[in-house]
Amino acid sequence: MTLPVTVIQHDDDVPLARFADWLAGEEDLDLQVVSGRHDAIPARPGAGLIVLGGEANAYADDVAPHLPATRDLIAHAVAEDIPVLGICLGHQLLAVATGGEVTISHPAGRELGAIEVSWSEEAAADPILGEAVAANLTAAASMHSDAVTSLPEGAQALAHSADYLQAFRIGSGLGIQFHPEASPELIAGWTENYPEVDSAAVLAELAAHDEAIAALGRALARGFAREVLARARP
Repeated sequence: MTLPVTVIQHDDDVPLARFADWLAGEEDLDLQVVSGRHDAIPARPGAGLIVLGGEANAYADDVAPHLPATRDLIAHAVAEDIPVLGICLGHQLLAVATGGEVTISHPAGRELGAIEVSWSEEAAADPILGEAVAANLTAAASMHSDAVTSLPEGAQALAHSADYLQAFRIGSGLGIQFHPEASPELIAGWTENYPEVDSAAVLAELAAHDEAIAALGRALARGFAREVLARARP
């Protein structure tokens, strides 16, 4: 019997991407993609929940009317001890849904391209991050300007880059600010909406580091799958 994992996709051009392939190898997981722009957000998340990135900010209910239901779904999953993986906007929504705060257009500026992630000591014991930490996988791909600046009560910071919080855990929820799912081509495509950004340079930088970036992404996909299976079938 397969375990349903709900995937909230906010925008058509910010998909599950390489995570879809990496998680497809987990035969016990059934990925159910829900479009925030076109589908109703479910009341329950199944055995796991992945919340992807997107163009809106974590408070932009006026332009993304599905966000209140998404935050409710995240809060419900954490309350029910169901694994949640929030990526970029999903990371920020996890923080807001559980009592934290996000700063829109953070003064440190846009973080874009290949970054170095510094893991905390506690990250080694995290069920999703542990494999990556043990293998010393620290190269990640990033694109954001909003940031989690106040953690929910009881949350634990697990990673930082030079300027930003990159990962935190609260109960069964893990938020990661970077993009473990995205290929260099996907992120470079996003930058084409920003005339001040050299998209070709971004692509070249990410491609040069992609072997290490992809290794981190695969490790996190495996970690998430293991956590879903462990919590659903103890």
